Amino acid sequence: MSLSIIFSRARVGITSPLVTIEVHLSNGLPSFAIVGLPETTVRESKDRVRSAIINSGLEFPNRKITINLAPADLPKEGGRFDLAIALGILAASKQIPDKKLHQYEFYGELGLNGDIRSIVGEIPSALACAKANRICVLPPENANNASIIENSELRSANHLIKVIDHFKSDIELPAPEDLIHVDASNVQSQADKDFSITEIPSFDLSDVIGQPMAKRALELAASGQHNLLFLGPPGTGKSMLAQRLAGLLPPLTDEQALESAAVRSISGVPFDYKHWRIRPFRAPHHTTSATALTGGGSIPKPGEISLAHHGVLFLDELPEFSRYTLDALREPLESGLINISRARHQVQFPAQFQLIAALNPSPTGHHSDGRATADQILKYLNKISGPFLDRIDIQIEVPALPKGALTDNKNAEQRTTTIEVASRVAKARAIMLNRAGKPNALLTSKEVDRDCSLSKADHRFLEETIFKLNMSIRAYHKILKVARTIADLEQATSITRAHLSEALSYRAMDRLLKHLSF
Repeated sequence: MSLSIIFSRARVGITSPLVTIEVHLSNGLPSFAIVGLPETTVRESKDRVRSAIINSGLEFPNRKITINLAPADLPKEGGRFDLAIALGILAASKQIPDKKLHQYEFYGELGLNGDIRSIVGEIPSALACAKANRICVLPPENANNASIIENSELRSANHLIKVIDHFKSDIELPAPEDLIHVDASNVQSQADKDFSITEIPSFDLSDVIGQPMAKRALELAASGQHNLLFLGPPGTGKSMLAQRLAGLLPPLTDEQALESAAVRSISGVPFDYKHWRIRPFRAPHHTTSATALTGGGSIPKPGEISLAHHGVLFLDELPEFSRYTLDALREPLESGLINISRARHQVQFPAQFQLIAALNPSPTGHHSDGRATADQILKYLNKISGPFLDRIDIQIEVPALPKGALTDNKNAEQRTTTIEVASRVAKARAIMLNRAGKPNALLTSKEVDRDCSLSKADHRFLEETIFKLNMSIRAYHKILKVARTIADLEQATSITRAHLSEALSYRAMDRLLKHLSF
């Protein structure tokens, strides 16, 4: 019977559903048909596969060839099925034995000379293959990237003829070198993870001159995973501070690192498997469109917020982004997910990112330089909607450096370093994870009531302040979460008036807007 079955996988978001490739050779006029909802790139594989087989010194069957990609209602795209289709044709035409093929999954785009080229989305496919207890055959570059997954049996091949020799002559396919494994089936919980600092960051906090309040806010943001806004005139160090946030954050857990790597894998972003635990830091330009930021396209792909999953998204010159683009972030900031719906595709991408933004308080640079009226400043700042600002936990002013700060630089060696701050952040984060299993910024309303309780006097004080500043209930909860983080940094069991007062001081944008409105 001229029928063979080969296994591969499609790419849907960060999942990789199984695709069964059925190849049937029959009598009749020679033809080559691919069915099963193939996109253009899959239909074009007919010519690539034919040339690759012929140029590898094998016979291309002069028969009616039907390729079925099951399930039929799952869209298939890309060149990832080329290798599997070629092997299916060779197995159906009895040029290679098919006894062991069911133990494997195959991925790779074929060149006309038989070379096997890399694909996009190897990590979700290799992870799913490992769970199915099959051997995963990938191009060498993809195999190295997928080697971060433990309990996966990986093989690499750079040419079709090497895969054929493996099945015809039992010549072993090489495994990827320099394996850096992580057990995907038994990852440690965040609360049990060791948050020790393992690498010296390239951007050190000691490089920033002055700005003690901004550094304090950065430490709080890193500890509780709070969104942060820097407000200040040009050249005060806002961007430098933002670039140093990633170095303060605890290392990724195994589960987080795998999720982040999977997103980068399906997006085609260069991925260094030797440094796969480093938190992503994304800083898109203010001309970035809403689609590029959130993801999308006719075949949806991850945007910047998903590429920043478990990392940092830095938006500099915040009012220069379009209001529509910024407001598209409101739901992902709350849910940690982005749902993209198209006529033929509905995809969900993870987007658990930490937002850090920076802006000048005036179109001229500073609201007190006398070059713009209050109405002009307010119009400029109103490009940022209230609901978007409501989702930023900490808003801190970064003032111009006082006279003499640049020349009197004797204490440069005594400035606090990133390693020192990261150590305090790690201790505070461990307290949060042991108490609630998550950073304070992610606490639900019920968890806020449980973990951020106040005395009656402090509760009355906070409620009166919220009413005076005309803040929302969301802002009320965020102030409580920040106060909880301040207490955790001090290893205090309960929130005091001092913690609450400091948390309320981190509302610089609210105070500025209220001042300009009068």
